[in-house]
Amino acid sequence: MKPSQKRGRKHKRQDASSAENAGGEVKDASANESPLPLSPEPASASETNPSPSRRNRGRGKKRRLNNQSEPSGGIGQRSSLPHQNGDCNNGLIVSGATSESIPAAPSWETVSKVVPSMDAVVKVFCRKRQYSSGSSGFIIGGRRVLTNAHSVEHHTQVKLKKRGSDTKYLATVLAIGTECDIALLTVNDDEFWEGVSPVEFGDLPALQDAVTVVGYPIGGDTISVTSGVVSRMEILSYVHGSTELLGLQIDAAINSGNSGGPAFNDKGRCVGIAFQSLKHEDAENIGYVIPTPVIGHFIQDYEKHNKYTGFPVIGIEWQKMENPDLRKKMGMESHQKGVRIRRIEPTAPESQVLKPSDIILSFDGVNIANDGTVPFRHGERIGFSYLISQKYTGDSARVKILRNKEILEFNIKLAIHKKLIPGHIGGKPPSYFIVAGFVFTTVSVPYLRSEYGKEYEFDAPVKLLDKHLHAMAQSVDEQLVVVSQVLVSDINIGYEEIVNTQVLAFNGKPVKNLKCLAEMVENCDDEYMEFSLDYDQIVVLQTKTAKEATLDILTTHCIPSAMSDDLKN
Repeated sequence: MKPSQKRGRKHKRQDASSAENAGGEVKDASANESPLPLSPEPASASETNPSPSRRNRGRGKKRRLNNQSEPSGGIGQRSSLPHQNGDCNNGLIVSGATSESIPAAPSWETVSKVVPSMDAVVKVFCRKRQYSSGSSGFIIGGRRVLTNAHSVEHHTQVKLKKRGSDTKYLATVLAIGTECDIALLTVNDDEFWEGVSPVEFGDLPALQDAVTVVGYPIGGDTISVTSGVVSRMEILSYVHGSTELLGLQIDAAINSGNSGGPAFNDKGRCVGIAFQSLKHEDAENIGYVIPTPVIGHFIQDYEKHNKYTGFPVIGIEWQKMENPDLRKKMGMESHQKGVRIRRIEPTAPESQVLKPSDIILSFDGVNIANDGTVPFRHGERIGFSYLISQKYTGDSARVKILRNKEILEFNIKLAIHKKLIPGHIGGKPPSYFIVAGFVFTTVSVPYLRSEYGKEYEFDAPVKLLDKHLHAMAQSVDEQLVVVSQVLVSDINIGYEEIVNTQVLAFNGKPVKNLKCLAEMVENCDDEYMEFSLDYDQIVVLQTKTAKEATLDILTTHCIPSAMSDDLKN
């Protein structure tokens, strides 16, 4: 859990259409199509969407040294001129070198042996609401194609093109796994599947194992191959889904457009999917790959439930037990190891059996160390959340705990727990409600990114960030409702600068979620409507006048409805 930091906020809006990449940024590696030549300059995520620019409120951007996320689907750091290393017949003349000292260029037969499944790699064209993007994908068994979730999110049309073909085939999206950033596609046209063998998956690679990333990155239209080694394997932060799962770090270049492309081992088997990279002034060629355990979980989840159900979690916050005095106070003996439960999500199923200050000793028979790690492979340890991520939604797990010096065991049912500020909205349109020009909506991580950019952890209002980092939902339908902005009108004079402020109550009644607020406003027959906001602010409007003005305000701003479709049902 990241410590909460004091951050400022501004009420007035600024144009943030030219947000620059700063600090250590983990970026999705999908590319945007453009009819203009691509410049070698770094590009920001805002370039992928020519829709109206987001509002940038709060303090000016700071440079960060820790790895932070940016919105999915953005153009990555654009590469400079391609390196010539390993190119066949590159025509280089080396002064003073003899023919014996210059290695022979590899033949095409040699290259094809390294990546025998290259023909199974396809280019993905996704038409979205306001723009189009290009990425990579590859064919697997069962007439299916894998790519990244952020490559086809908010899609209206997806087309695939095989290597060496001039035909684009319409594809159907079967499933989107937002948390793991994987999407499953298929093509109905039989011609697409002719003459192509599906990619086969390999085992999880070891450190320093060679990997080859194949895809269609920015800088050209033909297929591209980069190579490197596995440099790290640990629980990583997945930018698109705002979750943490097992990931591989490699030193092969992963650029915009590589998203969804396969990473092959030296035997030509797929060991992962390229999906994001680290862009930092002090780092070079740091790419990230979704490993086969995560891919296998996604595919089996889809085959088991005929849909994607997600990766379960235990809804707890825990503390390391490395301090000897703390261990002694909690009644742990010298041979016992584990982690202490700090808090439990009220909406999590395990809240019925687990309690704060319980010491989790093992999960499904695997002992947990005082630092929260479990044995992984020879000479390696990994966070115990990896064990949980191997389960499926609805599965049970055996948990051994220490409570008041007594060892207890419980069977807990695993599920996806409800967050007060969710990491994503499942690709659905955002919910909203408008009355008298006040735009009410719910807060999510995508919303914070759209409002404050990839630096939202520094620029967003401190109270929203505190709830994002520490608050827990008390019920499954609880939402954090805010006044997103005020559409200026005579009816709301004096309220124009209220921006992204939480709504606490309406006419003295607590606001539990956005639908609750909309119903109370629609059914209000009091003379006045009073909204109690955070920072001890109140908004008072005459009920009849406010409701009458709403229609004119919607017409002025070309908004077809006063509420989103999900609130009408």
